[in-house]
Amino acid sequence: MSIVIIGGHDCMVCRYKNICKENNCSAKVYTQPNGNLEGMIGKPDLIIIFTNVVSHKMAKIARKQAVCHNIRLEQSHNGSASALKAILAKTNLKR
Repeated sequence: MSIVIIGGHDCMVCRYKNICKENNCSAKVYTQPNGNLEGMIGKPDLIIIFTNVVSHKMAKIARKQAVCHNIRLEQSHNGSASALKAILAKTNLKR
């Protein structure tokens, strides 16, 4: 399963990737605005937005990509490791 994480804490990027790897997922993490976020998101199986630490522009782009490409979208106000684990546990049940 491929995942794109939008937002979150800069210091947690490696932790986010390790948690995804432990759950047999590959992850891209974007915590800061980049030039071409739409192109960088691609077409993953899941987009996760950590809404407490993300710019409105980045969240809007991620939501648009999810709708346009019929990608599952999960949002969490909390960008913690336990929040990510909970989202992955919930989405793995829906496979």
